[in-house]
Order: sequence, then C-alpha cells, then structure tokens
Amino acid sequence: MPELPEVETIASGVNLRVRGERIVEVWFGGKREPFKMPAARQAKGLEGRVILEVHRTGKHIVCELGTADETVQSHPSRKDKNAARMGHPSDGFEEQASETAAQWIVHLGMTGRLLVTTPDAPVAPHTHARLGLASGRELRFVDPRRFGRLEFRELSRNAGFVAPGADPLSVTTAEFAQLFHGRRLAIKAALLNQKLLSGVGNIYADESLFRAGIRPRRLAGRLKRMELEALRLALGEVLRDAIRLGGSSVSDYVDSDGMPGFFQLEHCVYQRTGLPCLRCQTPIRRIVLAGRGTHYCPQCQR
Repeated sequence: MPELPEVETIASGVNLRVRGERIVEVWFGGKREPFKMPAARQAKGLEGRVILEVHRTGKHIVCELGTADETVQSHPSRKDKNAARMGHPSDGFEEQASETAAQWIVHLGMTGRLLVTTPDAPVAPHTHARLGLASGRELRFVDPRRFGRLEFRELSRNAGFVAPGADPLSVTTAEFAQLFHGRRLAIKAALLNQKLLSGVGNIYADESLFRAGIRPRRLAGRLKRMELEALRLALGEVLRDAIRLGGSSVSDYVDSDGMPGFFQLEHCVYQRTGLPCLRCQTPIRRIVLAGRGTHYCPQCQR
C-alpha cells in the first residue's frame, strides 16, 4: 500500500502539472467499489471546477477545487520555479486569490495510481476515472484491486477532509510522547494506528524503528521519553529521505508520471529477512506483528 512518502510524491507531482487547470469532462467506470458517493454525483460536482491545489493529508490526496464558474487561477505563493520546464498549466494565466469551494479526495488503497497523461495514451486496465482538463491532458485513477476510494465534497454542505491522526512530519516532541502514553500495545502496532499517526505504514514503521534502535515488540507505553524522541526524529528522517527519493517501489507503486521510486535501495531491514544487517552483520529477522510482516535486527534493536 502506498504510504506517506509515496502519497506525498504523487500529490506533489500532480499538483505541479494540473494546478490551475479546469476540469471539462469526467468519465467514471462502472465498478462501485472505488466510489464513496455515487459516480454520477461526483461527475456533476467535478465538471467545470478549477483545480486550485493538490496536496497530501495523511494517506489521502486532496484536490482543492474552486467554484464551477470561475476563471483559471493558481495561488501565487505556491508558484514553482520549475513550472515552466515542467509545462505548468497555469503559465500565462493571471495569478489571483481564490477560495476552495469543494474537494475531490483520493485514497490509493493497495494498488491505486493517480496519473497525469495525454488523452491518446493507452488506457490501462482497471482505469476507474478519467478527468479531461482544459489543456487537453487527463488525470486518471487506476486501481486493479479496487481498494482505493474516490469522494467529492461540496464544502458548503460538508466539512473539509481532515486526517484522523497527527502528521508524523510536523508532530512535536510533546505531542508524540502523549500519543503513546500508557498504551499497552507494541510500538510497531501503535505506529501503524492511523488514529494516532496518519500516513505511517509497514515499510516506514520498520525502517524508523531500526534507525531508532527500538525492537518492534516493545510496549509503546513503556518506552522512555528519550527513546520516543529518538523514534520521532528517526521517523521524520526516514520519511523525508523517502520523499526525496520518490518513495519505495517494492510492488506496483509509481508516481504521477508512471515512474518508480528509489528508496527501496536504502531499506535497512524491510524485506531483508536473513540478509546481514548493514550495521552489525547479524541476520535480519521477520516476525508477524499486528497482522503484518515485521523486520528488525536483533542486535541493533533493543
């Protein structure tokens, strides 16, 4: 499943390419599973909207949308110096402020992809959404296993999307310690709990526990303050390194251009069962914890 770095990479890539675009045509497939609300209602809500910004919230991609009758706009404070060479759709349009009127919320599930492409590009099997843009490009949602979800929210009727837990890239020392205070569950399971931290999955839980030197079975509520701070810093470091390298492509993850990430080349424990630890040469072990395969070094992690 795409985790925080993969979702951040996709959201940033889509934002760079479609911010300021108008949605002129919407096609949805006939499978019910990807839709948290009826496809026809989503299509009606999306058509004519301007994409103001695309960003990550937890493990979700949120497209902030303007009203259906406003001119193409983008926020000047978010203009990227690389926009021209990347073919930014808002180049040449006047910058002006705009209010978010609606959101399109994308959860990638296990195998979901959000791709920016051209209309003549081959349509991949299991394509469930195609948003035609004013520039002639398309935004496509592809999901073979159909665990992903699509939702449209009109903000005059519904609250904006909020992640259920704290963001691990911005959580403070005190907030992080409070999340795990008194919790009698393994720290690996606690890291995976999206109501505590939004966006952390199996890969980055394993890798951050290794960097912090903490065994995944240890009870979260019994970790010392200094151990929790080491884990908070390690988690932020791992996530930022993964974002810089475009995420981990260990299965079928690709970014918004269809390109794989490279952080899997930096993994120290994840899916390295039986291989020597890169620090101490002790074989990496694998256990099942909270229903998930869990990898750790028995020498480096205490």
